[in-house]
Amino acid sequence: MLNQRNDTYLGNINVKRDGVQHNFTEEEVKEYVRCSKDPVYFCKKYLKVISLDEGLVPFDLYPYQEKMFEHFNNNRFSIVLACRQSGKSISSVGYILWYACFHSEKTIAILANKGATAREMLSRVTLMLENLPFFLQTGCKALNKGSIEFSNNSRIIASATSGSSIRGMSVNLLFLDEFAFVERANEFYTSTYPVVSAGKDTKVIITSTANGIGNTYHKIWEGAVQKTNEFIPFTVNWHDVPGRDEEWKRQTIANTSKLQFDQEFGNTFFGTGDTLINAETLLSFRAKPPKRYAEGGDLLVYEEPVNGHEYIMTVDVAKGRGQDFSTFTVIDISKRPFSQVAVYRNNNISPFLFPTLIYKYGKLYNDAYVVVESNDQGTVVCNGLYQDMEYDNIHLESVIKADRIGIEMNRKVKRLGCTAIKDILEHKKLEIVDENTILEISTFTSRKNSYAASDGNHDDLMMNLVMFGYFVSTQYFSDMTDINLKEMMFAKRMKAIEDDIPAVGFIDDGLDDTPQGEKPNSIWQTVDEW
Repeated sequence: MLNQRNDTYLGNINVKRDGVQHNFTEEEVKEYVRCSKDPVYFCKKYLKVISLDEGLVPFDLYPYQEKMFEHFNNNRFSIVLACRQSGKSISSVGYILWYACFHSEKTIAILANKGATAREMLSRVTLMLENLPFFLQTGCKALNKGSIEFSNNSRIIASATSGSSIRGMSVNLLFLDEFAFVERANEFYTSTYPVVSAGKDTKVIITSTANGIGNTYHKIWEGAVQKTNEFIPFTVNWHDVPGRDEEWKRQTIANTSKLQFDQEFGNTFFGTGDTLINAETLLSFRAKPPKRYAEGGDLLVYEEPVNGHEYIMTVDVAKGRGQDFSTFTVIDISKRPFSQVAVYRNNNISPFLFPTLIYKYGKLYNDAYVVVESNDQGTVVCNGLYQDMEYDNIHLESVIKADRIGIEMNRKVKRLGCTAIKDILEHKKLEIVDENTILEISTFTSRKNSYAASDGNHDDLMMNLVMFGYFVSTQYFSDMTDINLKEMMFAKRMKAIEDDIPAVGFIDDGLDDTPQGEKPNSIWQTVDEW
């Protein structure tokens, strides 16, 4: 008993203390070498986990978990998209213990969206360590709720994700759990990445279930899928987990909903439930490549100007200091559905120069009716466009008061605009084709009593649409265009109800929607000369 106590860490008879020498048998040497080379073998033969039904049991890896270990081992940057309750976290814990035991002088950081979650994962590491035979343990210098330090000078630390959680450390393996749910993840990742990128063999493992688009996890995942970054993607689908078949799926959907199933188990990045636009509409959006780039790539043209068509340009103004974007969106209201035809986006243009661009492309698109957000620096743009450049086809809230050019974006206007654009988009009365606009729509989420961009995203193009929604729902728009928005959205549905026949398609209004010959090219040549 005395020898056993001297060999153990602070009386914990299951953990070997620092400095203990072990006389290996020939068989133990063979096992140690094999475990050091094969994390799958190490986990399946020696690690134990707690099962809800059976208590402490051997860690019998699923086939996908074996592939995940190989994925971690063979790639420096790994990102995992996994369905709920698939065992991704416990798999990662097993790999982390193997990495710490068989790699000397390594620092492993376990970071989760909450500190308690990270410490819970570290406690699972401790449980696995306590059930390892002594010949595989490297010995412990320190073991507590926040860290484990081994005799081989490797250590595992656990913390919540924050900008300062591992600042100043040299981390060899960074594990980020449920990263899609981390608040201010972009700020954290920006401050943390230099810590791990400095080394040549450092590893980053990111795991999460999907939680909407536009967050840092989604951006890294999309970059991995499209091979625009160094991360290698790994997917765990619901049917990869033993016991989950079509009958399980049917019962799960029956007990919840199709949307909830897609969100929790379907690995879909849509359907977070707090976006202004519903998930079905978000999933239906399809971005198209622009037909033309202008203004150094800041203007994307999706449809050339068409003779006789009417256009509305909505404008959102920023300070031009490299933060928020000054934007405008041109929408063809002569088509059914309405169509997004051009988008401008730049975060460095001065409000004093912006009116020139608006004038230039407003004239190009048949003297488009321009609706400018007039708050703050928007006043500079309104005055510059209306008074200095004498662009007459601009929205005036009052023809009497000189400062009532454009639309003031207050709570009432934003609320009405959000309601209107939600109806317009969900009833498919406006075709959106710009990729950045789709991203902003998808990350425009509930914030207290309003809507705004989720953390790390922008909503300047979305505010173009909110202004469009507000404007087209006013009586002024109806009088100006003879378009009754409510009738346009609901007339066919009412007729379908009356006739008991589903309405299909759109009414051909006889307008020519195609550019005529080379005329648009000559217009663009003229614009380029301005």
